[in-house]
Amino acid sequence: MKKIIFFDIDGTLTKETDGTIPESCISAIRKARKRGHLMYINTGRCFQNVEPRFQEIGFDGIVCGCGTNLYSGGKELLYVSQTHTLTMEILRAARQADVDIAFESKYEVCFDTSRPIRHPEAAELFRSFRDVHHYPMRTDLTEEDFFCDKFVVWYQDESQLAAFRAVSDAYFDCIDRGGTFREFVPKGYSKATGIARIIAHHGISMENTFAIGDSNNDLPMLTAVHTAIAMGNASPASLFDKVSYVTTKASEDGILHALSHFGFLD
Repeated sequence: MKKIIFFDIDGTLTKETDGTIPESCISAIRKARKRGHLMYINTGRCFQNVEPRFQEIGFDGIVCGCGTNLYSGGKELLYVSQTHTLTMEILRAARQADVDIAFESKYEVCFDTSRPIRHPEAAELFRSFRDVHHYPMRTDLTEEDFFCDKFVVWYQDESQLAAFRAVSDAYFDCIDRGGTFREFVPKGYSKATGIARIIAHHGISMENTFAIGDSNNDLPMLTAVHTAIAMGNASPASLFDKVSYVTTKASEDGILHALSHFGFLD
């Protein structure tokens, strides 16, 4: 029976220790595909941020941007973006609330650098894009051709987040990514809605659907399939109680063990 499985990226496809992709993960996914099963990435990252090293593993498709951009067999099935006008409304709200914001689309990632980036985690990610990955980022976000698909913010105290959400909540769902980091996705879209569309596209029966992740932001994906799998390095540990199976850590061949356990490699 053909089965389909959806993979998170960070801490699932990559080792929790150093961010590399285990060779056992690559070979297991390729072997499962040869057996006729469907392998999909399901990520909050927009398409431009799904690095070639992941795509080169060989997947049947990608659910990007928390369900706002879907690819299957090299073809784009769905793309939902926001207007420039709405993006500017969100930018003004971020500046008024004094939160750090990074806009994402399938074409680019852009931080608001109209003032110094204050949050240490935001500043570190900005430097990573700029200095490590040499990612080109526009500096004037008010240009008429600028828009986003989704965005993330970092804040210093709860009053800032509340002020920002007084504007954003009309259009976007807020995902708690832990600490003072929040992800915002257009209402009506999620990793789960992406899965539903892909399952319908392939006509796969529900009992043959699987997903594997390592954090609470994967819960929409994990609850959208018949069999939910957690990596052994999942955090928080409470995620273990919400899945059907816990595999080993990503650094301990977790993907290989999971695919083997559920018959993808037979």
